[in-house]
Order: sequence, then C-alpha cells, then structure tokens
Amino acid sequence: MFQLFLRARAHNYFKSRSSDRDSETDQVRIAAIADAIDNALLATEAERAGLSHRVDDVLALAAITMGNASDEYLTRDPKDSAQQDRFGIEILNGQRRLKELEVIMPHFKFLKVALTSRFPDFKPSGNRS
Repeated sequence: MFQLFLRARAHNYFKSRSSDRDSETDQVRIAAIADAIDNALLATEAERAGLSHRVDDVLALAAITMGNASDEYLTRDPKDSAQQDRFGIEILNGQRRLKELEVIMPHFKFLKVALTSRFPDFKPSGNRS
C-alpha cells in the first residue's frame, strides 16, 4: 500500500500548494468581499447625499411657489396647485428613500466590522476606509 502512495507522489498525482499561496488566495477572496461592502457603502452614501440635495431643492421650490399669504390657496391657479401636489409626492418619495438609506447604511457598516472581526489577519489595501 505504501508503494502505491510513493508511486502517486512520483507521478505528481497530488501536490499541495504552499501555505503562502493558500494565504494569498484567502486574502484575495476576503478582499473581494471587502471591496463589495465598501462599494455598496460608498454607493449608498452617494445616493443619500444626492437625494438629500434634490429633496432640499424641491422643498425650497415648493416653498417659493406656495407663496406666503394665508389665503393664497384660495386664488391659486389650478396648474400651480397641481404642481404643488406633484412636489408633495416627490418630497414624500424622496424622504421615504432617505429613511430607507439611513437604515441600510448601518447594516453595511456592520458587515464591514463583522468581516474584519472574522478575519483578523486580513490586511486591507490602503484605499479602504
């Protein structure tokens, strides 16, 4: 039986990789996950910043077109009222999405912390936050 193993080794049927190569392979796999988490977090933060800016713009526009007289709604043109309704819908949709993003972002941050705690030997590249 031992002769069979020696022959297998002599014919290169099986050869294990070095521990350095195994470690490098693991680092690449972990880095791919870390990159995905970082990209998701950055995209979420960018979406939140852009959407927040747009919601603020629509709020300002709605305030300007609303007027400041207490009875202005009585004499407002129907087109202006329809525009106010559209602004209201867009504002609500934007604020809903902002709330969703505020819930999602901590989850991505948790995943990042979990990854580093589960793989303490992982050495992230210098461009990660």
